[in-house]
Amino acid sequence: MSGSIPFYQKHHRHYDRGYRSKEAESKVSQYQSSSRYTAGSSMSATSSSRGLKVSSHSGLDASRLSPIPKRAKPTYLAVDKENQIIGYVVPIFRGSQEFATGLSDTEEARVRDTAAYMARRDLFTSGLEMERSELISRKQTMRESAERISLNKRIHEHGEHFKRMNEDSLMHPPEFVIKPRSHTVWEKQCVRLHCTVSGWPDPRVVWYKNNVTIDPLANPGKYKLESRYSVHSLEINRCDFDDTAQYRVSAMNSKGELSAFASVVVKRFKGEIDESLPAPRHGPVSEYGITFQTHIVDRFGVSFGREGETMSLGCTVIIYPSLHRYQPEIQWYRNDALLSPSKWNHMHWSGDRATLTLTHLNKEDEGLYTLRVTTKSGYETYSAYVFVRDSDAEVEGAPGAPLDVRCLDANKDYIIVTWKQPAIDRGSSILGYFVDRCEVGTNHWIQCNDTPVKFARFPVTGLVEGRSYTFRVRAVNKSGMSRPSRVSEPVAAMDPADRARMRGTSAPWTGQIIVTEEEPAESIVPGRPLELQVTEATKNYVVLSWKPPGGKCLEGVMYYVEKCVSGTDSWQRVNTEIPVKSPRFALFDLAEGKSYSFRVRCCNSAGVGEPSDPTEATTVGDKLDIPSAPGKVVPTRNTDTSVVVSWEASREAKELVGYYIEGSIVNSNVWEPCNNKPVNATRFICHGLMTGEIYVFRVRAVNAAGLSQFSQESEPVEVKAAIASPAPPYGISVLECVRDSMVLAWKQPTFIGGADITGYFVDYREVIDGVPGKWHEANIRAVSERAYRVSDLKENRKYQFQVRAANMAGVGIPSLPSDTFLCEEWTIAVPGPPHDLQIREVRSDSLVLLWKPPVYQGRDPVNGFYVDIKEADAPEEAWRGVNNKATEKTYLKIKNLKETEMYVFRVRAQNKAGVGKTSDVTEPVPALTKPGTKEILVDVDDDGIISLNFECCDVTADSKFVWSKNYEEMTDSSRLTVETKGNKSKAVFQTPGEEDIGIYSCLVTHTDGASSSYTLSEEELKRLLEISHDHKFPIIPLKSELAVELLEKGRVRFWLQAEKMSASGKVDYVFNDNALSQGEKYKMNFDKNTGVIEMIMESLTPADEGTFTFQLQDGKATNQSSLVLIGDVFKELQKESEFQRKEWFRKQGPHFIEYLGYEVTPECCVLLKCKVGNMKKETSALWYKDGREIKADEHLGFTEGVLKLEIAQISKKDSGVYKVVLKDDRGTDTSTLNLIDQGFKDLMNEVFSFIANSSTPLKITSTETGIRLYTFVSYYNDLLQVTWHYKDSAISFSDRIKSGVVGEQLWLQITEPTEKDMGKYAIEFNDGKGGLRRTVELSGQAFDDAFAEFQRLKAAAIAERSRARVAGGLPDVVTIQEGKALNLTCNISGDPIPEVTWLKNDREITSDDHCILKFESGKFASFTITAVNTADSGKYSILVKNKYGTESGDFTLEVTEGTPDLGVTSYWTDADGNVVFGPNTPKEKMKTSVTGTKMQKRKESVTKTLKMEKVEDNKGSEAQKDEGKVAVVAAVEPKASDSEQTEDTKEEVQPVTEAPEQPADTVEEPEAPAETQPEAQSESSGEKQ
Repeated sequence: MSGSIPFYQKHHRHYDRGYRSKEAESKVSQYQSSSRYTAGSSMSATSSSRGLKVSSHSGLDASRLSPIPKRAKPTYLAVDKENQIIGYVVPIFRGSQEFATGLSDTEEARVRDTAAYMARRDLFTSGLEMERSELISRKQTMRESAERISLNKRIHEHGEHFKRMNEDSLMHPPEFVIKPRSHTVWEKQCVRLHCTVSGWPDPRVVWYKNNVTIDPLANPGKYKLESRYSVHSLEINRCDFDDTAQYRVSAMNSKGELSAFASVVVKRFKGEIDESLPAPRHGPVSEYGITFQTHIVDRFGVSFGREGETMSLGCTVIIYPSLHRYQPEIQWYRNDALLSPSKWNHMHWSGDRATLTLTHLNKEDEGLYTLRVTTKSGYETYSAYVFVRDSDAEVEGAPGAPLDVRCLDANKDYIIVTWKQPAIDRGSSILGYFVDRCEVGTNHWIQCNDTPVKFARFPVTGLVEGRSYTFRVRAVNKSGMSRPSRVSEPVAAMDPADRARMRGTSAPWTGQIIVTEEEPAESIVPGRPLELQVTEATKNYVVLSWKPPGGKCLEGVMYYVEKCVSGTDSWQRVNTEIPVKSPRFALFDLAEGKSYSFRVRCCNSAGVGEPSDPTEATTVGDKLDIPSAPGKVVPTRNTDTSVVVSWEASREAKELVGYYIEGSIVNSNVWEPCNNKPVNATRFICHGLMTGEIYVFRVRAVNAAGLSQFSQESEPVEVKAAIASPAPPYGISVLECVRDSMVLAWKQPTFIGGADITGYFVDYREVIDGVPGKWHEANIRAVSERAYRVSDLKENRKYQFQVRAANMAGVGIPSLPSDTFLCEEWTIAVPGPPHDLQIREVRSDSLVLLWKPPVYQGRDPVNGFYVDIKEADAPEEAWRGVNNKATEKTYLKIKNLKETEMYVFRVRAQNKAGVGKTSDVTEPVPALTKPGTKEILVDVDDDGIISLNFECCDVTADSKFVWSKNYEEMTDSSRLTVETKGNKSKAVFQTPGEEDIGIYSCLVTHTDGASSSYTLSEEELKRLLEISHDHKFPIIPLKSELAVELLEKGRVRFWLQAEKMSASGKVDYVFNDNALSQGEKYKMNFDKNTGVIEMIMESLTPADEGTFTFQLQDGKATNQSSLVLIGDVFKELQKESEFQRKEWFRKQGPHFIEYLGYEVTPECCVLLKCKVGNMKKETSALWYKDGREIKADEHLGFTEGVLKLEIAQISKKDSGVYKVVLKDDRGTDTSTLNLIDQGFKDLMNEVFSFIANSSTPLKITSTETGIRLYTFVSYYNDLLQVTWHYKDSAISFSDRIKSGVVGEQLWLQITEPTEKDMGKYAIEFNDGKGGLRRTVELSGQAFDDAFAEFQRLKAAAIAERSRARVAGGLPDVVTIQEGKALNLTCNISGDPIPEVTWLKNDREITSDDHCILKFESGKFASFTITAVNTADSGKYSILVKNKYGTESGDFTLEVTEGTPDLGVTSYWTDADGNVVFGPNTPKEKMKTSVTGTKMQKRKESVTKTLKMEKVEDNKGSEAQKDEGKVAVVAAVEPKASDSEQTEDTKEEVQPVTEAPEQPADTVEEPEAPAETQPEAQSESSGEKQ
């Protein structure tokens, strides 16, 4: 009964009530799906744990989890040989019935108690016992629940840790353990779709409705999505009709994507409608009870692509009736295999169009693609072939890429990779293949084989167990390596059983729980392997397989493989280093041609077992032979671009992969592959062939061993559509009915069989009481028209009809029986239906509809027709008329169509009685101009013959051009002659006239409706006749009429140019009706290549006034052109001729090409220049100004025929009249330039314009006196007139506001600015034209910043002028003998007067008898030592200071031992810091030579802050560098004679030895008085007072 309950009425999580704990079940299932190893089935009590050892794990000891320790069972973890936890083990005790029942003690007790509880309740036991039993049961349940929760938590934590430690071995794509199920629900009910998904990493799950992502936030309360423990659900609240759809759940992780589908159908009650439900909708609401009609239109055809490209295949699907939101099932197949969405295949359904996109074409994608559209009423399919050609080789001549790479027999030790050989080798045989592998998650490809393998199968070894890999294959020949194949699907290097446990899901507590003995037995040596055999042998490798030995102790069993050459007893171990873990092994490096035997030994921790029985001797070599060549190849015509090729299969071919077919045009010797993917059948349609060409074909077979030899070439076959009998006609209708006859009409078959239909045969049968009788022939001879009168019928009887079409291939099958028609005479007044509707000249916006008038006229003749139109998918109410007024013609051009829209048409006839029946509706036709469509072109040839020309690109051998006038075929050739050649046809008018006016059309048979028309109206005919007349009586066209021009020397040239003239053309020259001839006065020339005709006269005289005419003749074509030269026109031409003549003579000597002019350079220099010609060395060029010659200097130049005079700084004195005179023995020429008054003014204005344009934008700066506005120009001229403006008014200058020029700077100074000076300032340059104005806005922030800077500079200037300074310098080093007197004096400045402090070795000293310090007049500071001794040596400094700053100067005193002297040596420094002798120094002491320059050394000044503003001294703050150090040595001897004193007592000033080098400006001066001779020079000129 439970199976009949709808799924949505079951419990949400698990319907099976046998689950004892739902939470624990969900947890354990999740753990099972994520664990690395799973057992395949439950083990019996006697099963042993293979490959596992059981150890106790205190962390999972159940005694620590249970509230009642005595009832708890110990729990163990199962670990492998590497001590990695792979599961958990529940040990059992022998004899216990717990294993037999599958329940624990507590569970059994709960079951028994529950059963007793039910029994007691049924027997009306006392309430006390019921409460007691319920209490005991609740306690046990709570205790067990606590155990499970704790256990599951630990299992989950261990599982997560194992995943992190072994992520690579667990990664696999998503897989649906439980897929969502479809549901049918009532309105306003809720439905829940749920699924269980496994995969690692955890997949991301997305739900879709009709391929549109479901967003719960977009529809609050409508959808609810949940994901718990790999169980994902979608809940739809209060379903309505719009929820009827297909739902898809997509699971995706880094390993791939997988989808599952489910449908939801919402139904409504058929009985009384519940008031709470919404009102029912009218019309169809679902697919139930409706018969659908499916049409696949706009189909994709046979397609050709190239590797690496993207291709889309699409079809438009029309389903009638159209239901809102109804979606059919869309499926795509390749070679009858269902395709699923992947990274290679993208599928899309837009509601009316199905599209399959092949994102990256490979040869694996080649095949027959089928679209299948399934509805409730059935399905429709459409198929077409897709061909994929090889991409261009990276290396010229390299083969094509292999294809279809797959992985077989994957296990721990190796994976066998197979592939298919490519179809093309590009002229060089394939030497072999290289296999590459790549570990999943990386992009690093590793080549697996060192030498190429020819066999298309290769076992790859050296893989890491548990890792996943992808593979690719490359082919190689003598030219190089092919492109790699498409990569294979990922495969893991593990045994199939391990892979099944990894990906599979088992029932609760099955597979993960390994039941073992409580004390496993000790390991023993394993037995012999069983059933050893050679499963595959090639010349490159041999594959062995066997079964593990019997017995219980298989824990950690591995294998050693041994080989032995046949005929010997020497066994050699193959895998000496690493034992084999799986019972399969691949051996390499075997000698080809030798025979080997093989055996296997088992081993484990206990030792190595006995070997297995050896195999039979196996010879190393390919067991699989290359297939033999296919048999006879037979080609058959199919279409105009394809041929059907069939052949006999290869005999005794083993493991055949398929066949490759190649085709070649006869005598071309170029073979092209027809398929790039092997086909398994012995018949193939080769597409993409050239129509009309003759081909031969050949076939070869392929298997893993290689490609066979080619078959014999087929017989030649011409690519041409095959002829078959036509398809049946359709649409049989009655056009007229009388007492004993009926006129039938039908539509032409959709397929005519490749040949013209020669006629139709009509059959009829009588229908009596709904039972049809036997068929009878209505006509013995075929009828060519699609209408026929069937006679000899009986009145008031019912008949059915069928029609068959015939062509040269035979008579086709009959049509379906028509509707049943009653044979009775029509008496209606209106006409019958028109028939035989045809559509021609289909374009994107128009088409032409033709029809035949009704056979039954009615009471009165037909006087017009109406045409109706509607869209193909529109309802019947959408019919609308094309013409409001009836047309008498049987054709109509319908315009203003919408491009690509599908239309249908019908026609109604009318007479005086009214409008009759409608015709049958045409087939839907799209308004679309087909590619390659041509139109009729009208042409008039050289003989004036008018013709209509039509070209068709789709003609076949059987095509014919059918010309019509007013859409009636023309049979009279007296007025129009038709000529057809190839794909072109021409209709030539014999004698065009008014009777030829009409619509001319041309239809090409055996094409897809190729046709066109041309309307010859009265105006068009008149235009064509004029063109024809011009062609019959041609006129030589002229490019230009007769014209006149002057040449050099005043010669006159008359000329014209004809469009085209032959070599036989001639010209007559006429003046006033008199022929002219060649002579001294007239020179004639006729260039027949260019068509230029000319006549040249040396000069014009009064007798030449008149009319000149050129008469042209070329065969029968003529023309003439005249030029009238009389009156003023002639006089002007004659005057100009004379002038040109004189100019020519002038130019025979030196002359001016360009007369004297001027140019202003960017540097504002004026350049007077003129261009001269015909100069030679003897030619003189003289410059004059105001009649005085300008002497040659650097300002005169002559380069490249240009004379130049440069005026660098032009002024008024440069005004005048300038003249240049060219003179030599050939003549003289003069050029004058007036630069006086207006001329000079214009020149200066141009100079001023250059200056103004070079000016920079007006800028603002601040000075210590105020604000200055300035601009720079590249050059300033004293004549430049500028005007300063303030607020658009000229500024009146005063002592406070001044302007001036400094160099190229023009400035405006505002002294002591105030806020009244704020505003817009401008400087205007006057250049005599519009002038140029530069403006700046001195207001707002700009004024504030400038004013603040002015205040700062003003304060800084005051501080700089008043700070304390040591104006005179001190020597760096003073060297003096002991006992001498030393005096140094320096200048001091500053306001207020500075304080002076002297320091020795940075300590202040005071004045005493030995060291006298003085500061006199506030200007002079002196330092005197009366008698120098060695204690006075050291560094001395002077420090001056006032409120504006501090400055210091220092020197070093060096005292040398010597004889004391009573003399005193005084030093005096001038204002520049140079040391001089004092006025009291004896004259003999003043002889001192200066050999170096002393530069003053300063310390940084310290400035003070005045009124919160920092006053900086830019000049005095930087310490100046010393360019040299001077040591002054004063050597004074005791009293001696004057001569001795002169010679011996000399003071020397010499550079200090530590100085790096002597400055370049050192000057040695002669002896001078001490007062004037400087000792050293100051470096800074800023210290001068």
